[in-house]
Amino acid sequence: MSCAQAVSLTSPAFRSVALVELRQSLPGRIAIISPFVDQLMHFIARLRNPDGGEFHLEAALHEALANAIVHGNQENPHKLVCAACRCTTEGGVSLSVEDEWQGFDTAAVLDPTTPDNRLLPHGRGGYLMKALMDDICLEQGGTVVYMHKASNARPRAATRAVRRAA
Repeated sequence: MSCAQAVSLTSPAFRSVALVELRQSLPGRIAIISPFVDQLMHFIARLRNPDGGEFHLEAALHEALANAIVHGNQENPHKLVCAACRCTTEGGVSLSVEDEWQGFDTAAVLDPTTPDNRLLPHGRGGYLMKALMDDICLEQGGTVVYMHKASNARPRAATRAVRRAA
């Protein structure tokens, strides 16, 4: 698996915006999730305004990695998960997580909010990621998850007004 394949985040919207990108291949072990998410959140925090929305990014990333390692690679330490993060200088964040599994029927995923599914011990990860992020897309049978959180930068006029008032 190549990280370059997992990161096709070059949409026309990003071509005119300065950005920073980080890519990492991770072994299929649960223990690496929290330390990696902590590192990545420090990276993201440098480019976003602290607005309290970091929890959404952190929880969605944690869930995507857990799904890839547990369900995708079945905790096989010899299989890799490729994670990529692209941050614009305006505060937008795009994340991708790819595992080495053969995939699944993404249309067959049950809605965890229906009465019949509420008590099931699984099935909330995708729902959670969709609720926390602005955009989410599953590709290649769910082996690749793309997520995006829009910029939280203040408009320039508002920034100037805050500086003048201070």
